[in-house]
Amino acid sequence: MIIDNPVLKGFHPDPSMIRVGDTYYIATSTFEWFPGVRVHSSRDMVHWQYVTSILNSERMVNLRGDPSSGGVWAPDLSYSDGRFWLVFSDIKTVTGTFKDGTNYLTSAERIEGPWTDPVPINYVGFDASLFHDDDGRKYLIQQTWDHREYHHHFDGITLTEFDTSTMRLLPETSRTIWRGTDVRLSEGPHLYKINGWYYLFAAEGGTTFSHQETVSRSRTLQADSFETMPGDEPFLSNFDTPRSYLQKQGHGSLVDTPTGEWYYASLCARPWHRPQESVVDPRGWCTLGRETSIQKVEWDEDGWPHIKGGHGGSRYVEAPKDAPVSSQEHGEGHQHDDFESDTLGPDWCTLRVPFNEKMGSVGAGSLRLRGQGSLHNLFDLSLVARRWQAFDFDAQVRMDFEPRSYQAMAGLTNYYSDANFSWIFVTWDERRSTRVIEVAQSDGNRYVSYLKDEAIPVPTSAHVWFKTKVRTSSYSYQYSFDGRHWATVPVILDAAVLSDDHVYKQIDGYFTGGFVGLAAVDYSGYGSLATFSSFDYRELKERA
Repeated sequence: MIIDNPVLKGFHPDPSMIRVGDTYYIATSTFEWFPGVRVHSSRDMVHWQYVTSILNSERMVNLRGDPSSGGVWAPDLSYSDGRFWLVFSDIKTVTGTFKDGTNYLTSAERIEGPWTDPVPINYVGFDASLFHDDDGRKYLIQQTWDHREYHHHFDGITLTEFDTSTMRLLPETSRTIWRGTDVRLSEGPHLYKINGWYYLFAAEGGTTFSHQETVSRSRTLQADSFETMPGDEPFLSNFDTPRSYLQKQGHGSLVDTPTGEWYYASLCARPWHRPQESVVDPRGWCTLGRETSIQKVEWDEDGWPHIKGGHGGSRYVEAPKDAPVSSQEHGEGHQHDDFESDTLGPDWCTLRVPFNEKMGSVGAGSLRLRGQGSLHNLFDLSLVARRWQAFDFDAQVRMDFEPRSYQAMAGLTNYYSDANFSWIFVTWDERRSTRVIEVAQSDGNRYVSYLKDEAIPVPTSAHVWFKTKVRTSSYSYQYSFDGRHWATVPVILDAAVLSDDHVYKQIDGYFTGGFVGLAAVDYSGYGSLATFSSFDYRELKERA
């Protein structure tokens, strides 16, 4: 069997992969999206199934008001003493000199839970992970943040002993074990003990096209005892492989198979390029966000790990030889939801808080969203969305909505963040005393309505169907009043506006990916109700 990367498509970054018995688990970052920390499982590293989202209630995490690209960063999943352990950061500030946040620890006997109430453990820095040494001791390893403007903000990798009897860190044991290389931006550390060596894997270079993974090692856990792998080549990176299918690889975790093979899961991205653009600069536009790839690892005679085939990695990777033969096929890239269940399915996400009565209700054939704040809102927002997981797809929905004010809007959105999104929606035109269809876009908080006084009138009592057609570099919106005959709104939107790389040029918060979803806004405070039914998301053929 062959691993076809990325194994987790669409926004699934910062993978923490472990093996428990014959089953592999990957936990990924979710940032401001709820529920937090998605977990997938596999027995062969080829076929991955969604298992659970660990932070599935406000008891487990409170993201209300967190900025876009804040929230849950870099979860670390581990297994020891018959329990699963999860460390994660909740980041409250993204821009500026400080990175305020808290690191939490929770555990469970089963991956599905129940998980214990998260315990706040510290905030020396983000991207914390828990290391279980073979002598029974446990340590927290983390990026270390230095706010001082005359110092580099990334101040090496800190290790602190953790006391399980009190569930507290012992700050007097804290020490910097590795300062990083001259690439800088050392983060995402994971520690392993293999053949008497402590190996530290850490990301460097920032999570853009200069991203890389670096390995160091030591015989002890003493301060400044780790030495970086010799030579100038990184363990994993695409900074010098601009034509590779996978880009931005780094920040991940190491795992062995039952028969002693080794693999490394890392984040990755797949940029597309405009015909007139260089593949070197700019390197492209990653509208699917940062995904998860798996590479095979080999060890040299000096005990240093290397990516098989070179540090740029490969799209196609040999699966573990001991993996069970599977007849399971990859998903078809299709989601249809008639909203018959009284709970949302696992593909759906909300922002910062779980789906609740304030947002609306679901079941009996419809999703009912009650209008709250605008799509810029970080607190009260009625939006339900799913990841873009292909470069080309169609998504459509039927909607019933009777606004009585231009302050009430509801429709279909393509969304990256509170600053970057677009949507097609029904609202009220008081000049013509009728419902109308408008298309608008926010690009770096610059909000533009495209149809204005030419907004499309909706016939009295008519239902409305909305569709979006995403085609790699651009996308458009369509509408229908009978669900069969479609009209295209004459607005072609640049998909790059919803990419990490476009947002990176505007603000320091570019860690998620494109979503398509359903939204209702009524900033008047009167809570106009929109009813959605028969949602369909269908991917087109994946590019070669």
